[in-house]
Order: sequence, then C-alpha cells, then structure tokens
Amino acid sequence: MTQNLDRIATLPLWSGPVDIEPLHGGLSNESHTVVCGGEKYVVRFGVDYPFHHVEREREVMAAKAAHAAGFAPEVVYAEPGIMISRFIEGKTYQAEDVRRDREEIARLVRRFHTSLPAHISGAGFIFWVFHVIRDYAHTLKIGGSRFESELPRYLELAQNLEAVQAPLPICFGHHDLLPANFIHDGSRLWLIDFEYAGFGTAMFDLAGITSNAEFGPDEAKELLSAYFEVLPSPAILQSHAAMQCASLLREAMWSMVSELHLNAPGVDYEAYTAENLERLAASLDSYSSAYGKV
Repeated sequence: MTQNLDRIATLPLWSGPVDIEPLHGGLSNESHTVVCGGEKYVVRFGVDYPFHHVEREREVMAAKAAHAAGFAPEVVYAEPGIMISRFIEGKTYQAEDVRRDREEIARLVRRFHTSLPAHISGAGFIFWVFHVIRDYAHTLKIGGSRFESELPRYLELAQNLEAVQAPLPICFGHHDLLPANFIHDGSRLWLIDFEYAGFGTAMFDLAGITSNAEFGPDEAKELLSAYFEVLPSPAILQSHAAMQCASLLREAMWSMVSELHLNAPGVDYEAYTAENLERLAASLDSYSSAYGKV
C-alpha cells in the first residue's frame, strides 16, 4: 500500500500537492481518489489477470472509447499497472436504483452497444460467457480447486444454457454491469469499469443487469422491452432467463478462480463464491419452473 501511495504522489501529471484517499469496494483492484489543484481523480491499480482474461491495455482502450462516445469519465493518464480517470460526483447505484431506473438503463446500454464500435481501435476482443466458463473449468482443474468434482456438472449446465441462446447481432458490451458500475450525477448516468468490455452478445449485459440487481420477472420483461423497443418474444425471454443462470455461474466460477489467484485486502472470496452459488441455485429453480429442467 505504502509503495502505491508513493507511486501516486510522484506521477508526472500533478501540478501541486495531492490529497490521497483509499476508494473501497472493488473485488480485485486497488483504487484511490486524489484531489489536486481543485480537481478530483480516481487512480486505479491493476496488472493483467490472464486467468480472468483481463488485459489492462485493452481496459484503457475501452475506457477511452467509452469516454469518446459519451458514457464514461475521461482517462487523463495511463501507464503499465495504473489508470487515472476524472472522478464523477454522484450517486453510486444500488440494486434498487437499477430496478427503479430500468428503462433509462436499458436505453443507455442499447446506445452503448451500438455506438462504441466506432470508437474502438486495435485488435478486437470477444467476450463469450460460455467460453469463459469452459476456460475457468480448465483453470480450476489444473489449479486443484476445491470444486474440481463439480466441474463436469458446471460444464454440462453451461452447454445446455448456451444451446437456447437466441442469435443476436454482435455488439460491443460492458460485461460487468454490477449496480455499482452505474453512477448518476444528478442529471445523467455514467458507466465505469471496463475490465471485461469487448464484442459479444447484448444478452449477457441484459442478464447481468437483471441478475446483479435481483429483478423480478415483470421488471426483467420491462427492461427487455425498453432495450429491444418491442415486447420480447418467448425465445428472447428464455434466452434471457438462461443467460441469467450463465451469468451467475460465471460469477461463481470467477470467485472460485479468484480463490486460487487473488488476495485483495478485505475480500472473502470463499464467501462470495457461496453467495453466487446460492443465487445460481435460485435462478436455476426459476428457470426450471418456466422452461423445464436444464
């Protein structure tokens, strides 16, 4: 921690004394706020996490593209292992805020999906959750995870959930739409955190919104209607319900992999794994009641 504070203080972009404070809440990265010259910034530390398919160079590119498209704060500085953005003064969303503003969020995410490709540069990155799950299973097996005996069941589940996905146009997705990644400054919504951003299917973001914010079926249908600008078809509803399960399976396996490879201060990965497995079981029960056993 002290080494990182020293690194922040000696960065070349500051024009005077800096006031540094820790920014809590992340599951894998260390962040701080910095006030300098009357301006406030977020300093985010992070190295590449190959086991999570996270490449910081791509994250910086996506964050800059999201700013250029009008969705994210400006990235003012970046070097290997560190990215600095302007701080957004506003309300960090909770689950109930996402549910309340679901139609506004649906329209925001639709605009994000369709407008980002014009601002993306360099090699494209694909995020396909079912590939991620399969790769996580490989990582967990070779790492001797305590969940190794469960991996065949997880892989079969992923295969069945993938089989009912409705084909959608490729878009550029955020892929980590936790409530806390929405900030409202009093006049508009912002998006932050682009570690997993890349090309993929809109359905993962839509399912991530609803599963992370614990939407009910009617709220989820309203989100989908606002996004697609038409009442969702039975195929879309089933695809979305299946993707909610896939999203939670991926989050649980993300935590299992993190148990092996990460040690963020104050984060209990075993508890986070248990929480997401419990939520996955409830989501699978709901899916089975509507569409039959997965």
